[in-house]
Amino acid sequence: MAVNPKLRPPADPSRINVQSSLDVNYWCQTLNCTETRLRNAVLAVGTLATDVQAYLTR
Repeated sequence: MAVNPKLRPPADPSRINVQSSLDVNYWCQTLNCTETRLRNAVLAVGTLATDVQAYLTR
């Protein structure tokens, strides 16, 4: 899935801020996952985007 070019990248692209709906939308599209999977991944491994990506791809 291609990332929507109208999505605004997060202020800190190394971290996932699940308190920001704009960030959640961006990361769900970027990582091709649902909001629930994204939030569960953040709970499991923390907010570092690389850790969340690795968790979602295993």
